[in-house]
Amino acid sequence: MSLHTVSEPLLSMETSLSSPAEMIRLENVSVCYRVPRDHFTTFKEYAIRLLQGKVKHDSFLALKNVSLSVRKGEVFGLIGHNGAGKSTLLKLVARVMRPSSGRVVVRGWVAPLLEIGAGFHPDLTGRENVFLNGAILGFPQQEIDGLFDSIVEFSELQDFIDAPLRTYSSGMMARLGFAVATGARPDVLIVDEILGVGDEAFQWKCYERIKGFCKEGTTIFMVTHNASLIEMMCHRVAWLDHGRLMGVGGPAEMIQSYREHQHAQPAGK
Repeated sequence: MSLHTVSEPLLSMETSLSSPAEMIRLENVSVCYRVPRDHFTTFKEYAIRLLQGKVKHDSFLALKNVSLSVRKGEVFGLIGHNGAGKSTLLKLVARVMRPSSGRVVVRGWVAPLLEIGAGFHPDLTGRENVFLNGAILGFPQQEIDGLFDSIVEFSELQDFIDAPLRTYSSGMMARLGFAVATGARPDVLIVDEILGVGDEAFQWKCYERIKGFCKEGTTIFMVTHNASLIEMMCHRVAWLDHGRLMGVGGPAEMIQSYREHQHAQPAGK
C-alpha cells in the first residue's frame, strides 16, 4: 500500500478554514508508518543492514481517511482502545508530524501536553526547565520572565523549583508541564492523559483552569480513558477504532457505542 505525501504545509492559512468559529479541520487524513519486519537490537545493526539493502518494511496505517472539525471554545474528546490512532491524531494537530495524505488545518497557537516530561531535561532544575520548555512552546524569554512566578505558584512546586528534574516524581513533572503549557492562554490546548497524573486536588485545579480557558475561547483537544471525565468536560467526542473514525457525537452516545463495540469483540481482539 502506498500513500502519497502532501506538499502543502501542515499549518495552512486561516482563510482556508470554512468558518471563523472553526479552529481545527482534518480532511481525509491518513498516516502510514513504515515498520521494519526484523527486530534490531542497536541502531548500528539497523544502519548496516539498511546500507546492505537487507531491511524490509511493512506499511501500517495508523489513521485511515479521517475527517472532522473542531470549533472555537469546544472541549473535544478522543476515545478508543490503545493503538486506535488517538495520539497520532493529536500529534498532527500539534504540528509535530505531517499526514501521509489528506489535509490538516489548525488556527492559532497550540500548546501540546502530549507526554509527561516531553521537552524537559532531567539534569536541569525545575526553574531552568520552565525556561527551556517555555522556549520550545514559543514563549519569548521576556514573556517567560513575566509568567514565571504564576507558573511556579500554580504547580505548587515552590520548595522544589531549584532541584534537578531527575529528583521529581512523575506527578511533579506533570504539574510543571501543565503549568508551563497553560501559563498563558493558548488558542488550542492538547491534553493526552496527563490529567490522570497527580493528586485529586491538583486534577480539579487543572479542570478549573481548562474550564476558564474554554470560557475565554480556547479549544481543548483531549484524550483520556476516564469516561467520567469525558462526560463531565467534553461537548463532543470522536471514537477511533484501528485508525478509522467510527463516529462523532455527544459524550454519552459515543461512550455507549464504544463500550458496546468492545463487548462484542472476540476475546483477545
